[in-house]
Amino acid sequence: MIPGVSQRRRFSDLSEREILALAISSEEDDARIYRSYAERLRPDYPDSARIFEDMAREEDLHRQRLIDKHRERFGEVIPLVRREHVSGYYARRPVWLVQNLGLERIREEAEMMERDAHNFYLEAAKRTRDAGTRKLLGDLAAAEAGHTVSAEKLTGDHLGDETKEAESRTAHRQFVLTWVQPGLAGLMDGSVSTLAPIFATAFATQDTWTTFLVGLAASVGAGISMGFTEAASDDGRISGRGSPVKRGIASGVMTAVGGLGHALPYLIPHFWTATIIALVVVFLELWAIAWIQKKYMETPFFRAAFQVVLGGALVLAAGVLIGSS
Repeated sequence: MIPGVSQRRRFSDLSEREILALAISSEEDDARIYRSYAERLRPDYPDSARIFEDMAREEDLHRQRLIDKHRERFGEVIPLVRREHVSGYYARRPVWLVQNLGLERIREEAEMMERDAHNFYLEAAKRTRDAGTRKLLGDLAAAEAGHTVSAEKLTGDHLGDETKEAESRTAHRQFVLTWVQPGLAGLMDGSVSTLAPIFATAFATQDTWTTFLVGLAASVGAGISMGFTEAASDDGRISGRGSPVKRGIASGVMTAVGGLGHALPYLIPHFWTATIIALVVVFLELWAIAWIQKKYMETPFFRAAFQVVLGGALVLAAGVLIGSS
């Protein structure tokens, strides 16, 4: 069983009733998010706040239309199906909990929400055989596309020349979702998870060639596992994360690179020279991960550094202690 795959239902396995239930819960969540944005913007940007209030009311209308369709076809009881229950379904980042959230960031999140919803309804319509349900889902896809235009207008009067083109934002987001996120996950896994076996072998045997072989096997094996897991966990059609092949390659290659970085120094025959170089490489790897998290994932640098460096140091210490015992 591939880790992480069995915990959720695949979108392709959902029945039409479950697809409607998923759409209902998603519309309810999005309406709440828009009302949170409106509340945040109201003191400084009352006009933009009213746009979000209107968008929230329209989401409520979408939800009611979906409920009516479910009642018509399947009765009163709506199954509890939420985003987190479906593999590959788009997730909403809890940015509305962040204090002092800027207007540009809110606009970007709103555009992303509407693109995700638009893609979902298009895919859901393809899986529906009932003509009335298919028409409803198609109408909602068109409505969500219209919401994207509203979101793009939110900051036109406030940002002026600083507003980036929608195409560049979309391209950047797609790059992050398809390459950076899976690559970063692979780099973290490869850099950290291989520390213990490599340094345990090094200090247990003090044989550089044996240590290199163990590191090579651990890195390549972890790369293959992470690559297949990433590719199999999400086909990218609903989440918008792009080709599973590309994501699998990014995750697998970076996992192998993360492990090989501190395995390659053990090609040097002298044990302590190889070990010191490997430790320097580990230090650089962990700080590089923290920098990537800060640049692309908007994680505060010191928090990322603390999490990654501390975790890596603990795994490294465990490997050294086990190997030296």
